[in-house]
Amino acid sequence: MARPVTKAIFPVAGLGTRFLPATKVLPKEMLPVVDKPLIQYAVEEAMEAGIEEMIMVTAPGKGALEDHFRPAVELESFLEARGKTEALATIRENFPQPKSISFTLQDDPLGLGHAVWCARDFIGNEPFAVLLPDDLMQAIPGCLSQMMDAYHVTGGNVVAVEEVAAELTSRYGILDVIEDDGRLARAKGLVEKPSPKDAPSRLAIIGRYILQPEVFEHLNKKVTGAGGEIQLTDALAATLGDIAFHGLRIDGRRFDCGSKMGFVEANIAFAAERSDLSDG
Repeated sequence: MARPVTKAIFPVAGLGTRFLPATKVLPKEMLPVVDKPLIQYAVEEAMEAGIEEMIMVTAPGKGALEDHFRPAVELESFLEARGKTEALATIRENFPQPKSISFTLQDDPLGLGHAVWCARDFIGNEPFAVLLPDDLMQAIPGCLSQMMDAYHVTGGNVVAVEEVAAELTSRYGILDVIEDDGRLARAKGLVEKPSPKDAPSRLAIIGRYILQPEVFEHLNKKVTGAGGEIQLTDALAATLGDIAFHGLRIDGRRFDCGSKMGFVEANIAFAAERSDLSDG
C-alpha cells in the first residue's frame, strides 16, 4: 500500500531572468496570473491534494515570498475599517493556510536536483511531492490530486507528463516507456534533455512529482549531469531498478509561465474562466 504524502517541496530559488526588469526585485513566483501570484496557485493545488507541510527552497533577496504567506495585520485592519469585505476575504478567509510552511536557502544554483536535496531534512524518510510554480496547471481536480489518485494505485514514483514535439525533447526529462495505456505510462528509463534523435519517446516530465525518499540517496552523491547541474531526473533514473516509475498524462492544461508567451496565455485562460472577467 502506498504511503501517504503530506509534504511538498517548492523549488523557488531561480532568478527569473527571462522576465527582467519585472523580476529585478520581484521573485518570478510572485508574478500574478490575473490577481494571484504563481506560488499561491501551486500552494492551493498542493492543499487540495492533501499536502499539509510546504517547504520553499528559496534564495537571498526573495523575502517577498515569505511575506506573502504571513498575516498582513495593518492591511487587514485598513480593509476592515473601510468595509472592504470582499478584498479582505482574499487575504483572510479565502487565503491558503497550510498546516506549516517552511523556508530554506539554496546557497548555490546547482540545478533542480540540488534544490530538492536542500529540503532533505524537512522530508526525512517520507514520500513527498515537488511542485514547480512555473508550470501552472488548469485542471479540475487539480494536477496533484489526479497524481495522488494514480499514486495510490501504483505506488513508487509518479510524475506528470505530456507529449511534446520532437524538436522540444532537449528541454525536458524524457521517459523511456515500457507500457502505456494512453493515460498512465510505466517507464524503464529516463533521459535528461536528449536531442530529438536520441530521445526514447516524446513523453516529457512537467513540473509535478510524487517521489520516494530513496531519491535522496542518489542526490547525496551530487553527481552533475546535463548543463553541469545536479539533475533530479538522473537521481530518479538511478532508482528505477528498485522503485516503480510512472508518468501520468493530466486531464487539464499546462501553461509554461517560465516563458513570456506561456505567461500571457495563462492570464487570458484563467481570466476567461472567471465570471467577473469572462465577458471582457
